[in-house]
Amino acid sequence: MFVTTEDTPPCFRGYTLVLPAVSVGNVGQLAADLIVSTLGMPRVGHFHTDCLVPMAGNNPYATSDQDAAVLSTNAEVYSSPDMKLAVLQIRAPVVQTKVKQFRRLIVSWIKSSGFTRTILLSSSHAYQRDDQQLLGSPLRYLLSPALQNEAGERVKGLQWQEMERVCAFPGISDSEQRLHIPGGGITKGLYTDCCKEDVALAVVLIFCSEGDNIPDAFALVNHLNNWLQLVAKPVSGMCVGQRL
Repeated sequence: MFVTTEDTPPCFRGYTLVLPAVSVGNVGQLAADLIVSTLGMPRVGHFHTDCLVPMAGNNPYATSDQDAAVLSTNAEVYSSPDMKLAVLQIRAPVVQTKVKQFRRLIVSWIKSSGFTRTILLSSSHAYQRDDQQLLGSPLRYLLSPALQNEAGERVKGLQWQEMERVCAFPGISDSEQRLHIPGGGITKGLYTDCCKEDVALAVVLIFCSEGDNIPDAFALVNHLNNWLQLVAKPVSGMCVGQRL
């Protein structure tokens, strides 16, 4: 579970939690990095779990030789008390046999920590889009019932497109619709879990392909920024975090 790096464990009650799904193009992880780096969020702890592939490396946000050698692990938590914002950055894949266990761990931590809402940044294979998903923006969203009353009207006001349900049996029957997020990792499962557990969750995702996914990460963060207003709106075509 969560292990703090501070003498006094941080209190996340009333915070917004942002975390990525390990999905196609690693867009969610790139977007989380962009948020942490742009806002200069300090690390306040890490997740200790055997559900993720073990990983260690140098500080990804190093600004000098002094902090470059700070150890970085597979799941770390960053916080901004002023903004009531926390980011759980996941840097390693979920162990295949422990996906459900990891989702339960995340949901349990969200509930016990008292987060007001959770936002999952994700992506899905562009080449597997349904015909209706080829139209308009490649960005989509989902809201759990627990978040619908609070954020539903706001999101509609931004003219966001909700993730479409697709035919469960295409070409045979159009009557049964299902949520389909190919390449989205834990996205669909975590969304379903949060709906059942009455957790306020928003999924913000982008259709993309593997390759240079930095532009996709910028697009995803700017899209999220329209809702959360994390930083001032981009000026003269500049993107959130362009200074990086």
